[in-house]
Amino acid sequence: MNFVDVARYYTLFMSVMVAAGGIMGFVKAGSKPSLIAGVSSGIVLAILFAVSGNHPKECIIGSLITFFVLDTTFTMRLVKTKKVMPAGLMLVLCLIGFIVNGVAFTK
Repeated sequence: MNFVDVARYYTLFMSVMVAAGGIMGFVKAGSKPSLIAGVSSGIVLAILFAVSGNHPKECIIGSLITFFVLDTTFTMRLVKTKKVMPAGLMLVLCLIGFIVNGVAFTK
């Protein structure tokens, strides 16, 4: 398995994690913005994974953009709430996604 494949499958993994996080935010706190943002971001990442077989560079670029937006969002939430869960955890996972896709982009 090459690094581009690692980036592809991490993107798939994160699509599930982000969507699940949005759903959990809605269930636990009744947050409609979390639901909308989480599910829509998860769908974007899932679509990027789906097209990555034929267009890996486009998937990587789209994933980099998406992870950057998510990292920015979770950084602002972490600073505001000062709670590691869920903002800190998601920040770390999205940062890993950004780094993995960044390395894959150079390959």
